[in-house]
Amino acid sequence: MIALIQRVLRADVRVEGRVTGAIDTGLLALVCAERGDTPAAADKLLAKMLAYRVFSDAAGKMNLPVRDIDGAGRVGGVLLVSQFTLAADTSSGLRPSFTPAAPPDEGLKLFNYFVAQARNAHPIVETGEFGADMQVSLVNDGPVTFWLQVSP
Repeated sequence: MIALIQRVLRADVRVEGRVTGAIDTGLLALVCAERGDTPAAADKLLAKMLAYRVFSDAAGKMNLPVRDIDGAGRVGGVLLVSQFTLAADTSSGLRPSFTPAAPPDEGLKLFNYFVAQARNAHPIVETGEFGADMQVSLVNDGPVTFWLQVSP
């Protein structure tokens, strides 16, 4: 599974003009299931994402996870947005191939599992809508962006 995470001051996702998810300070995560991914891979990716130290401590070093964004126990939000294009094969030609991405039914199942596990593990979790045409707005803080990928 893949997650492109961005440290944000705020972010929201809209479908047909309505907000389906919004957070203030926290992580926007674009999430993709690849062929062969399993719930165990989703668990591994989620654990890494929630523990990844991308927020600044008192010394200005990236040393704090979304669970403690200010060193005083303040929890940041997590906005999860499905994005199958992260699995694109761009190695040849001028048009990406999406064969590495999980088929839609498998992708939906794994994304829903990922969201459910995130909601069990973290108090502030918002989402987009799987398979919808979404518009994502964000204010990237830094900018700070990381590519996380785990194997099944």
